[in-house]
Amino acid sequence: MKEYSYVLFDEYNTFSDFNLYIEKLEISEAELKEEIVDIPGADGELDFSYSLTGDAKFKNRKINITCANLKKYFTLQEYSRIQNALHGKKMKIRLSNDLNFYYTGKVSVGKYEANGLIREVIIECNVDPYKYDLFSSDEDWEWDPFSFVDGIINETKDLEVNGELEVSIIGRRQRVVPRFVCENALQLIFNEQTYNLPAGGSYSPDIEICEGENILKFIGNGTVTIEYRGGSL
Repeated sequence: MKEYSYVLFDEYNTFSDFNLYIEKLEISEAELKEEIVDIPGADGELDFSYSLTGDAKFKNRKINITCANLKKYFTLQEYSRIQNALHGKKMKIRLSNDLNFYYTGKVSVGKYEANGLIREVIIECNVDPYKYDLFSSDEDWEWDPFSFVDGIINETKDLEVNGELEVSIIGRRQRVVPRFVCENALQLIFNEQTYNLPAGGSYSPDIEICEGENILKFIGNGTVTIEYRGGSL
């Protein structure tokens, strides 16, 4: 039996729920947010794109999905069902060939058009520039749909700190400020700086998980959970 590509919109499956298969999938580039100032009477220009955060920031991107019906037609009632399920909603969007990640954004269902006997509908998504790891570091991950090509396993739930504990987190492209949940107050050494973490949940805007290996050293006693979800372009 032929396998068809599909898209998951939250709990909805375009193939099994709507009898649609993917004819065409387009994902736009992650366009850089640029702040360029031209200096009259001087060579070149000033680029302030990285001045505030030290890292590139991107605009939202578009995902356009052209779907066709396996029956070669579908009724207005079926089309209405698709609109009621998806149109105008902010949803988690997963592609069948990339199930290890999800996009998040607003979904719009366009008009459906006749192309010979094939009825098509275009689903447009305005999404965050990054696609996110399906599981965060404090959640239980699963082998299915884990990818051995680009999957990363960071397990940081209920870590025991008995005096000292060194933790390695492999970060993706997006810089992320993680959330720490501490049983007791702890000290954290990160990038040669020392931070005091209170009991309970907290963020520190100066602590960013960056692309590659990140070493965090905890000092004290008690459990700590690091909540981190990677973002990839």
